[in-house]
Amino acid sequence: MNDDWRVQVTCPNTATAERLGDALREGEFQHSMRDAAGDRVVVSVDAHELFLYAGERPQAERAAEAVKSAASDQGLTVRTELRRWHPVSEEWVDADLPLPVDEAALAAEHAALIERERAESANLKFSEFEVRVRTGSHRETLELADKLREEGLSCLRRWRYLLIGAADEDAANALADHLRELAPADSRIEVEASVTAVAADTPPNPFAVFGGLGG
Repeated sequence: MNDDWRVQVTCPNTATAERLGDALREGEFQHSMRDAAGDRVVVSVDAHELFLYAGERPQAERAAEAVKSAASDQGLTVRTELRRWHPVSEEWVDADLPLPVDEAALAAEHAALIERERAESANLKFSEFEVRVRTGSHRETLELADKLREEGLSCLRRWRYLLIGAADEDAANALADHLRELAPADSRIEVEASVTAVAADTPPNPFAVFGGLGG
């Protein structure tokens, strides 16, 4: 199933990547993207590269343009590359490379998945806290997401990342403990204020920024 898109942003050096990451974290990065939990973009920083994960190609393309605009505003030059996850070879490939399955069936399956995830992740818009999970592989993320849905827990998934909303910090910590029992041993699980809560103190920003996480 092809439901993951990635923009790889190559910067001249680590300092440049960190500057862009800081701009994202501080809410200075503005872009006209629909204000819906399902439209969230996950951003990770790894040395001199940024990785932006999206659920659909148009969303990824908008994110790429936004990064280039932010870099230009800071007098920086970056190179962006759009890739998508190959469900058979399980690797990132060129966005225009045809997948070895029926495209019509794939598109229908993808549309159904996006609709379901948008409905589920709408809960994140009203959550004060979020539990963020980074697994060791795409397959592990899919399996964990399925386990959570079997328990009635909504989540937003982006490649190796999962976001699960919680009403308060205590609930988030309890959920994190539960996830440590469900998730693979090498998963990284963190509790943080949700984008909704952070937005109360910063300008609107459609990007959830996870600094220091490798692509």
